[in-house]
Amino acid sequence: MTADWAGARAGPDKESRGPAPEALLSAIPHPLFVIGEDGTFLFANDAAQSFFQMSGRVLSRRRLVDVLPFASPLAALVAQVASLRASMSEYGIALDGPRFGRRTVDAQVVPLGDARDGVLVLLQERSIAQRMTEQLTQRGAVRSITGMAALLAHEIKNPLSGIRGAAQLLESNVTADDKSLTQLICEETDRVVTLVDRMEAFSDAGRFSPEPVNIHQVLERVRLSAQAGFASAIAFIEDYDPSLPPVWGERDRLIQVFLNLVKNAAEALSETEGGTIVLATAYRPGVRLSVPGSPARINLPLEVSVRDNGPGVPDDIRPHLFDPFITSKPQGSGLGLALVAKIVGDHGGVIECDSEPGETVFRMRLPMAPPLPSGVGTAS
Repeated sequence: MTADWAGARAGPDKESRGPAPEALLSAIPHPLFVIGEDGTFLFANDAAQSFFQMSGRVLSRRRLVDVLPFASPLAALVAQVASLRASMSEYGIALDGPRFGRRTVDAQVVPLGDARDGVLVLLQERSIAQRMTEQLTQRGAVRSITGMAALLAHEIKNPLSGIRGAAQLLESNVTADDKSLTQLICEETDRVVTLVDRMEAFSDAGRFSPEPVNIHQVLERVRLSAQAGFASAIAFIEDYDPSLPPVWGERDRLIQVFLNLVKNAAEALSETEGGTIVLATAYRPGVRLSVPGSPARINLPLEVSVRDNGPGVPDDIRPHLFDPFITSKPQGSGLGLALVAKIVGDHGGVIECDSEPGETVFRMRLPMAPPLPSGVGTAS
């Protein structure tokens, strides 16, 4: 398919240097395809085939309207360009298909020659750029709560200890009826101390000492812990890339991240029959994140995801999922995912969530461990 269309548009054979036109088009990292006069695919580069989860041979037998959701604005845009023979762009188009899932794209559509040549469509996914911006927003919120945590630990825990001690002294000198009040003071004081302890986890105390970490060993530890306790009735599926290189991070803190995510997934599945949690890893090159205040850019080729088939995240809290004190649980504090975002951010990575009824996926992109000096072994 690729060679036929590109070759037909390349003109007569001429002695030339450099790669063939089809190689150039396939090297473009964004979905690019040509729709003919009858609405069928005349050409689709590699990124387009990956986007639609169909091979070029299969796409060549399909019309655009067959692979897009009903009444898709992209199909309408392509039809308009084909009719008017004028270039058009549209931003933030939502696409939702059974094969390629939910995507948000910017589309540029250009007519080629006359009507028989069709129109060229270039898609650029907005999700990564948008989520990178969200990561910076989340880190700003985490920095705020970091300062608050340090203040709480210093200014609140000490007075609470005095209040609890005074209540215990009073307990020995009050009547039996009043003992319930002193016990209430102690219990509520302990509850506030527990909350402050959780907040203290956000502080910058402690040194971040990354080393090469086998992420599959981390996930195995998390799975065993979960199945021995809170997720004993849930099925686990492991979909790992065995060739994945080590992550650059701290093993214990990564365990904390995935235990939190798996626990959230298990709680979401509490009323789901046939609940399943999928732990997956993959190598996804090509994603880099700017470091604030520095010209450096971090490569994030390692993707780790936690997927469940629960009811999904409520629409009203989805945009603020990683913000502190945001929760859908009646007894939740809303600090768990905020802490996850902080730890992932400390590793130089990013975390994102895609959710709809029947499927919720938390995806982390993490940095790869740098090459070790010659003669130094790799940490497990």
